[in-house]
Amino acid sequence: MATKLTDFAYFSIRFKDGKLQVLDQRKLPDVEEWLDSNTPEDMSTYIKQLSVRGAPLIGVAAALSLAKYASEEKRTEEEITKKGQYLREARPTAVNLMFAIDLMLQVGSSSRDFSATRLIETAYNIMKKEVDMCDAMSKHGASIIKNGENILTHCNTGALATPGKGTALGVIREAHSQGKKIHVYVDETRPLLQGGRLTAYELQREGIPYTIICDNMAATLMRSGKIDRVLVGADRIATNGDFANKIGTYSVAVLAKHHNVPFHPVAPLSTVDFACTSGKEIPIEEREREEVLGASGSFGKVRWGPASAAAFNPAFDMTTVDLIDSLILDTGLCSRKELEEGKLKNLKEAQVAGFDKQ
Repeated sequence: MATKLTDFAYFSIRFKDGKLQVLDQRKLPDVEEWLDSNTPEDMSTYIKQLSVRGAPLIGVAAALSLAKYASEEKRTEEEITKKGQYLREARPTAVNLMFAIDLMLQVGSSSRDFSATRLIETAYNIMKKEVDMCDAMSKHGASIIKNGENILTHCNTGALATPGKGTALGVIREAHSQGKKIHVYVDETRPLLQGGRLTAYELQREGIPYTIICDNMAATLMRSGKIDRVLVGADRIATNGDFANKIGTYSVAVLAKHHNVPFHPVAPLSTVDFACTSGKEIPIEEREREEVLGASGSFGKVRWGPASAAAFNPAFDMTTVDLIDSLILDTGLCSRKELEEGKLKNLKEAQVAGFDKQ
């Protein structure tokens, strides 16, 4: 049984030459730089500063960081629990982070095991399960994509947000690989431009046709009949079908409803918070005002607002179930009617299946 992490490599996270490394997403698309995560404190910093982002990837990265910490020397239950809770609090909205750390610490379990072997196995199971769920989501979602569709996306939902092929972007990848002639309109996604920087970067690497638009151009495209479908990700889903996602998602959902454009969040079951009954209970992270006053990236930093200006900067917003056509999960599609009738509540046992083999 493994007592040390072994080599693996995914698009945005890897373990190589004894080092846990993450691709620094702040530097993309122009610079591909890997950061060493030597401690849970390192990983927490990378998550907070968005070097690592995307709900599924955050959970995987935190789990691996905790496993690495436990494997380096003999740690007490108290030490491991303390580091786990520290990682758990790195970001408040994406529930995959809490789900992964709770699995690592076996919260609520009568057989808590803090051995390096068990923690490594659990972290690797979490990672593999997320990859498998990406594959399943992609196939379910691609089944509803028609040849020739123009698809609008928001934020980044691909291999930079998961250890696998992605959630919403995974659906697009799968449809493209099936030979469907699709075109992707990429919301730039202010204030941090995850669409313009990251989604465009992934689509270009895959050879999938795309066009970057400013967030405020989506309405014009929909009114012109140039958007056939909207695919977005999710960072936390309530059991009634409400969900939180990158700020601006709610605006897109309202526009899609008004223009009769099908709107689909795409997420793994690890994103469903079964303790959350509606979107009103989802905590919304607020970030630094500097992100709104300017922009930063591989190009450096630019500020266009007055340095002393006040700014409102919620990282996420909440979209209600009445704006959803269907939710695309790894278990299949849930229509709005099924969500409103409480179908998600019946999937609770399936949520943990395969994550922890203990």
